[in-house]
Amino acid sequence: MRFTPQFLDELRARISVSEVVGKRVKLKKAGREWKGLSPFQQEKTPSFYVNDQKGFYHDFSSGKHGDIITFVMETDGVPFAEAVERLANMAGLPLPAVTPDAARHEQRRRTLHDVMDLAAKYFAETLASRVGAKARGYLADRAIAPATQLQFGLGYAPPDRFALKEHLGKLGVSVDDMVETGLLVAGNDIPVPYDRFRDRVMFPIADLRGRVIAFGGRALEKDVPAKYLNSPETPLFHKGDNLYNHQTARKATHDGASLIVVEGYVDVIAMVTAGFAGSVAPLGTALTESQLALLWKMADEPILCFDGDRAGQKAAYRAADLALPFLAPGKSLRFALLPEGQDPDDLVRSSGRGAIEEVIAAARPLADMIWSRELEGGNFATPERRAALEGRIKELSNGIRDEVVRRYYRQDLAERLQRAFAPESGRGGFAGRGNFRPGQAGRPFQPRAGGQANRFGGQGFGGQGRRGPPGPIQLPSGPYQAASPQLAASPIMRGQRSAISRREALILQILINHPWLLHEHLEEVAALELAHPEAHKLRAAIIAAFANDHHHNPDPGEQAEKMRSDIEKGGFSQLLQRVENGITTQAVWGAREGAARDDVLSTWHQLVALHRQWHSLLRELKDAELALGEYPSEANMAWLRDVKARMAEVDGTEALIEGFGELSGRFQKSV
Repeated sequence: MRFTPQFLDELRARISVSEVVGKRVKLKKAGREWKGLSPFQQEKTPSFYVNDQKGFYHDFSSGKHGDIITFVMETDGVPFAEAVERLANMAGLPLPAVTPDAARHEQRRRTLHDVMDLAAKYFAETLASRVGAKARGYLADRAIAPATQLQFGLGYAPPDRFALKEHLGKLGVSVDDMVETGLLVAGNDIPVPYDRFRDRVMFPIADLRGRVIAFGGRALEKDVPAKYLNSPETPLFHKGDNLYNHQTARKATHDGASLIVVEGYVDVIAMVTAGFAGSVAPLGTALTESQLALLWKMADEPILCFDGDRAGQKAAYRAADLALPFLAPGKSLRFALLPEGQDPDDLVRSSGRGAIEEVIAAARPLADMIWSRELEGGNFATPERRAALEGRIKELSNGIRDEVVRRYYRQDLAERLQRAFAPESGRGGFAGRGNFRPGQAGRPFQPRAGGQANRFGGQGFGGQGRRGPPGPIQLPSGPYQAASPQLAASPIMRGQRSAISRREALILQILINHPWLLHEHLEEVAALELAHPEAHKLRAAIIAAFANDHHHNPDPGEQAEKMRSDIEKGGFSQLLQRVENGITTQAVWGAREGAARDDVLSTWHQLVALHRQWHSLLRELKDAELALGEYPSEANMAWLRDVKARMAEVDGTEALIEGFGELSGRFQKSV
């Protein structure tokens, strides 16, 4: 370990957080803290705070939190080691001495990076030459323009067996270096090492510093053994620890783009060209644990976009199984399945960006994928088979290492079982008694006629059905679970059990009643953290309806009517009703139909700001509780009290939105 904890502590002690942050953010003193506008997203009211005593910054608008090292990594987009080196230089703190072995190793890596850079330039020049005409034709057929070829550094490896070897040899590169970087194939049974990549379109693979560490080659002839060929494992490249387009996607997601994982190089290029800059791909393998960790460093819920065929669905299930043990509060995956027979490149070329947006908007949570997989093709006509299903689901949830996430998964999957096999109203049988046909479980759940919450029936479990049909089973929207039946029945917990929180219900209601908001706030809507799965489903339906119908209709009233009609036609009538029921007090005026445009905008900004602030505070609350548990000091106790006080302030501020809307004829309170 080059940077010991003692060195990092001394670095943090030498430079204050305000000194580092102040180089990028204009800070003003606010009591014992500093405040300024967020460097991570645009805002007009300061919500970015720096506390030198505690040694951290916190951004309420984006939820980002960290120390001086984190800040440099986030704002400059550099790895940990480079951030430490920059800060040490700023503090005048000598870097720890490097051992002779480590120095030699680092120098060796730099030499190999130089070799890879020379190879990348050679491939790019060959693509542009007369020899590369066939490769340019292939790229033109895939709609990859010359500017895009330059952007991604694409190249061509000629068919000659020793072309690259001879070119690099003339530049003084040794055969050993070419072998070590994987550019040549060598071995005891190979008398003369030869070029690994021949007659292939070349895709350079870069690390987070933008240095070429490997190549992927796409064959131009049909009869070759491997359509795609990657560099082997080398001192620079470990296939399972890297992502294609990682550096660019990291910057894009930092700036607010969605993180989308597709399967191949050309898919990434097609997605980026269509405007999805935060697109990456694994490197010729199924997703690995290391790659999953890289994804979660960039986004809380990456979207895995798979082909819509059976192979794509199996890949989605494998990724879900991989992620399940590592889930943490706020860290999960979403899954988007493409139309069968099409990959992202096909879909972009045939139907454009809008088609990809529809697929992404319909992305399903990880819990849905697990549930669909367990039901797929199953026959649950007997108690024993239903018991076996319950056992498998319990085993899956037991594999989740985080205690809180594991508890919520157990609860969610148990409630899905109840809904699937609850007694149907007026019948003696089970709603789930019939066979589940393959493919049926793979579709999103849609409400059906007759009052059931979903196509399995939404009535109570066991003897509850004999006392009349109860309401739909409701999932907790808050972060806590009632500790006793008495507490569960108390008024304070009723809000925790509501299907969708009041704030989320208001956000959905204002979008339905005023779809024109999506013209300027579509990305903001798509990025909002929503606690409840039903809120995710309705948001996806709203975005899909808007994309299909509403961007051409200039009349706001007609837009709202068409939006509601499309949502109901899509089978979301009952979900729509539950959202409206979630608004337990008198409706916020700015979210209702007929409100003036400026009132709607003001209400929207207030709702979103409060929603983001609440989620940010929830994360900080967990940090404060963990800190207090680990170090029960007065400072950590004060931090916890401070977070809870700010949460109470958010609740109080939210109440002020009630009645907001002066331009609509309402009295406007000061918020």
